[in-house]
Amino acid sequence: MDFKLIATDRESHARAGVLTTDHGRIETPIFMPVGTVGSVKGVFHRDLREDIGAQIILGNTYHLYLRPGLEILKAVGGLHKFTTWDRPILTDSGGFQIFSLTGIRKLTAEGCTFQSHIDGSRHTFTPENNVDTQRIIGADIMMALDECCPGDADRKYAEKSLKLTQNWLERYAEKFRHTEPLYGYNQTFFPIIQGCVYPDLRVKAAEHALKYSEIGIAIGGLAVGEPTEKMYEMLEVLHPVIPDDKARYLMGVGTPENILEAIERGVDMFDCVMPTRNGRNGMLFTWNGIMNMRNRKWADDFGPIDPDGSSFVDRTYSRAYLRHLFIAGEMFAAQLASEHNLAFYLDLVRTARRHILDGDFAAWKKETVKRLTKRL
Repeated sequence: MDFKLIATDRESHARAGVLTTDHGRIETPIFMPVGTVGSVKGVFHRDLREDIGAQIILGNTYHLYLRPGLEILKAVGGLHKFTTWDRPILTDSGGFQIFSLTGIRKLTAEGCTFQSHIDGSRHTFTPENNVDTQRIIGADIMMALDECCPGDADRKYAEKSLKLTQNWLERYAEKFRHTEPLYGYNQTFFPIIQGCVYPDLRVKAAEHALKYSEIGIAIGGLAVGEPTEKMYEMLEVLHPVIPDDKARYLMGVGTPENILEAIERGVDMFDCVMPTRNGRNGMLFTWNGIMNMRNRKWADDFGPIDPDGSSFVDRTYSRAYLRHLFIAGEMFAAQLASEHNLAFYLDLVRTARRHILDGDFAAWKKETVKRLTKRL
């Protein structure tokens, strides 16, 4: 497994690279559809491969640990076989989900004790058993266990949180070194940079995390309540600290605009539930702006959903038909909208990559953001 930087833009920090795993190559910048419990909601694997062009998807350790459980996943030979997805998979450690369980979780130096959102049962994640859990799930890329610090945390809390994350990382790395993959292919893990919105803490976190990075590193604790400008500032702070030969993954981000701004600041990998979640609620992202498919204005618009789109959905269905499905409450509406949005996101990063290779990303991005943020 390795990461190779192929090109950089002439006027920005935007990068194009190739991340190689035993389940396939990933061309960066890349967007990774979120398959929390082993499925990308409402989308066939066939369409993820052939129409959307997904090169890698996500699974979530917290959810998969609870259901279907490690016994099932180990018996079948891991998440790839369980889901029949034969391309790369990345798993979060579950740290963000535990962060979201305010009131039913407790953090200690040892690990995190939490209650299941399903049945209230109590469980504990430690760095050590989190490695074992992700080995059983079998993702190509595993995330180290961390605490996701709130975006509005004061400095005292941010310092305490970072120290906990660093201690957990050291234990996680040690356990990882003393375990082996279970299913005959290589795995790696990404340390996670925390530090909230404090530049010196972010730099400190990065310098520590890089000691344990093999081919990549994740940037966590952003898009969790802090102003967007702060997120961009933290990326600018981190860019000169992270070596060029490390893949950079910005966790849980975001809108098309966020993605282009982050690519400009040197980020390679993204994930977010926004394409599918917003799609299920009738919000579509297109090359010409954002559409609310419940609006009356689309009722007799028989044009393609996105005239500049390249997906099967864009080529096949009209705006009027999709609006009709939403108004009628048909689940097909959510399926079509999710597939469209994911196809758009993958098309967006592919097009960004092409402009990086051509050396004109910065100028293209500036004009593109204006189009993408319009309300149609």
